[in-house]
Amino acid sequence: MQKVNTIKIVDKKDKRIGRGYGSGKGGHTVGRGSKGQKARSHIDVLFEGLKTKKSLLKKLPLQRGKGRNKPGKSALVIKLSYLNLMPEGSEVTIDSLIKNKIVDARQAREFGVKILGGGKLTKKLTIKVPMSKSVAKEVENV
Repeated sequence: MQKVNTIKIVDKKDKRIGRGYGSGKGGHTVGRGSKGQKARSHIDVLFEGLKTKKSLLKKLPLQRGKGRNKPGKSALVIKLSYLNLMPEGSEVTIDSLIKNKIVDARQAREFGVKILGGGKLTKKLTIKVPMSKSVAKEVENV
């Protein structure tokens, strides 16, 4: 009878450094060398390698004054009187405002639209976009 050699293939897991002698990666410095930034816990995300090299944050223009901590642009503001350009009894949506060329298509889709006071509404419309409380009262009275 002939003997058959079987070969066992095992995937080895990565050695977890800094987890004691049982991890298979020694004790003391555990493969990180002796001293220096890379031997310690972690390198800062913004660090880019050298003291002389300018980091990404240093390259960006410095923002001063009001609004430097504010988020991006908010919704497009439309005066109530602009809605008089729309046909009587129509629905006011972002698409209808774009179709009647009251707002720019790209900006309206990116930032949204909000109707604020300013002028009077003379036509009956069903509004399906955000509006201020004062505009909501005005629309109900028409």
